[in-house]
This record gives sequence, structure tokens and C-alpha cells, in this order.
Amino acid sequence: MMLDHTSVQLVFADLQDSIVEASATNPASDIRRSAKVLGGLASALGIPFTVSAAPRPGGPGVIEEVPGVEPYVRTGPSCWDDTAWRADVLAAGRGTLAVCGVTTEIVVLRTALDALAEGLAVQVLVDACGGMTARTEEAALRQIEAAGGVVTSVAGFASDMVRDFTTPTGRQVIAALHGLT
Repeated sequence: MMLDHTSVQLVFADLQDSIVEASATNPASDIRRSAKVLGGLASALGIPFTVSAAPRPGGPGVIEEVPGVEPYVRTGPSCWDDTAWRADVLAAGRGTLAVCGVTTEIVVLRTALDALAEGLAVQVLVDACGGMTARTEEAALRQIEAAGGVVTSVAGFASDMVRDFTTPTGRQVIAALHGLT
């Protein structure tokens, strides 16, 4: 079953310079590359997105590969606990959240589980995520899957929405996906 891109909203969580570099399971360069590709997909397909950031000394410091918008700065482990962020996500009326971020065991896990509990579908884009250890990240991903979430890749996510790469939009999507290599 294809994923309808008009039902999707992207969530970039804690993709901040000082946090991305701490990923032990996915190199920061790969996370950055995947985030840039996701920005291209959002643009090509008209997918709305939010950027949520953990409070950091000196400001959020969101990585340059994330599309430029003012981030929501939250106080806890879940984007869902930020009432302004949650209100904007729900107002968009999109039934599927595609979540990525660092760390998988904290912000991705908590946001995914909270969104699932709210009745939204969730896809976690693992190549745009990073964890503290392989063992703890895998446990978080299993927990998300057990709750009904889907764990996938950026390429899998894109190819689930666009099946014809010969259309103008399809060409934009495949061009963006070439950024993963």
C-alpha cells in the first residue's frame, strides 16, 4: 500500500550541531546527508515539516542541512509535550508523522510513542536518526514497532510515496534521493 504524501508531516527532532555529533550509531555526516535529502523531498512533494530542538546554551544550533524555519524549543524528551508544536502538528491535519532525530532512544522514541497514542501513524526514518549505542537504539526501535510504528529508511519512505520517477515530481524525488550516495 502506497503512502499518500498529502497525509504526511515530517518531524526533525534535535538535529542540532552539538547533538548530532554525539550519535554513536550513525555517523553525523550520514545524518546530515539524510536530513538534507528529506528537506528536498519535503520541497518536491509539498510535505510540511516542523523542527523541534532541545534547549542548548547559546541557542538551538540546528544543523544547516535541515530546512530553515524557526525551531520549537521544548523542555522535555518528547516533541509532543510542547503544546505549541503539538497544536501546529494537529492543525496541519496530516495523519502520518515521519520522525527523525538524535537521539533515537529519547526524542524519537518519546515523540513516536506519544503520536501513536494520539492515533497518528508514525514512520521512523532510521538513516536520519542516531542513537547512544546500537543496543539501546535497537530496543527503542523495537518498542516503536511494537506500538504500531513503522521503521524505515529515507529511500524506502520516498519510494512508498512516489512510484513513477519519470514524472516531473518523480524526477525531483529521485534527484533528491541521489543525495544519499
